[in-house]
Amino acid sequence: MTAADSPSQQYQTFKQLGLKLDMSRGKPAPEQLDLSNALMEALPGYKAADGTDARNYGGSVGLPEARALFGELLGVPAAQVVVDSSASLSLMHDVIVYGLLSGVPGHAPWIGQQPISFLCPVPGYDRHFAICEARGIKMINIPMTEQGPDMDLVERLVAADASIKGMWCVPKYSNPGGVVFSDEVVRRLATMTTAAPDFRLLWDDAYRFHHLSEEKRACASILDACAAAGNADRAIVFASSSKISWAGSGVAALAASAANIAWWTGHAGIRSIGPDKINQLRHVRLLKDTATVEALMERHRLLLKPKFDAVLAQFERLLGQVDGVSWTRPDGGYFIDLVTPNGMAKRTVALAKEAGITLTPAGAAYPYGRDPEDSHIRIAPSFPSLDEITKAAEGIALALLTAIGEK
Repeated sequence: MTAADSPSQQYQTFKQLGLKLDMSRGKPAPEQLDLSNALMEALPGYKAADGTDARNYGGSVGLPEARALFGELLGVPAAQVVVDSSASLSLMHDVIVYGLLSGVPGHAPWIGQQPISFLCPVPGYDRHFAICEARGIKMINIPMTEQGPDMDLVERLVAADASIKGMWCVPKYSNPGGVVFSDEVVRRLATMTTAAPDFRLLWDDAYRFHHLSEEKRACASILDACAAAGNADRAIVFASSSKISWAGSGVAALAASAANIAWWTGHAGIRSIGPDKINQLRHVRLLKDTATVEALMERHRLLLKPKFDAVLAQFERLLGQVDGVSWTRPDGGYFIDLVTPNGMAKRTVALAKEAGITLTPAGAAYPYGRDPEDSHIRIAPSFPSLDEITKAAEGIALALLTAIGEK
């Protein structure tokens, strides 16, 4: 392949490499998972600090030291934290289901108020949208800006429509755009007038410690902002260790007002006799405190940043002068949002697949899998090796150039 070849010729040559790379999800690489292998030795005993036998039933809100750890990490009192499950997505799903079947504290079940709707900042996280779609909740697109969701539109919609019961938020290094909500956006979300008195913000703080640059971006506390505004029950914050320790064997937490914690505990106590406290105990002993987590995440950053840099360098080399093409340069998180000319994302993903590169389906970052402009492709650089991701970025760029050439 030479520079004199057309993009289409270069693409055909690239296909002959026979790559087989799956970049459809933001999975940690094996080298990142190895950073937490001490979890295997982190359990010399099974007694919690208060004497609880972690092998037995009970502890529906989590071990005290696990609640204290996540309280420190999230900047909230331990009493406002529940530690449960291995993935925060399952906690988000349960919050939705409890709201549907029983209502949130002091309010009637959502399911009896059909139709109900959620606001969905786009591009956004496909698994959030999948929960709503599976549970029959109408989704309303909210464009993202560099500061967060379009708040003028958000405020106008929630003030006028009582069927809007909630909003998804990934406030820091959003998936896939890498946006960090500004303090003003956080304030407006906390203080805005809503027609639905039982409106909830589902605050997915998945990437709180997942920095890519040496600058560690901060985001204001939504729980503090809501409490100050007299809307203490409005936000429920979710977090986990899934991309800190082991992705499939992490520990998840939610933080909320006292009323929301009591509500959650009442419902969760019916579905379970208690979470996996052994896993909580070994995570507490491995992660210890904020300083330890930040040190571990710096090691993650040193593994991830070269991969992101490699993708950005290839895109700049091959796409930097192409009209209508852009991409994000995130300071943290797990994704790059590649923006194609309108109508070319699906074709680009298909061409990449033919070249052995599996990407997240085009449109996945929008409710119902429908990107109205067919222009966003989520790039997940984390799992392949540095050499593989460098080659994959070249192949994606050539696929896009070939799609453009076909038009």
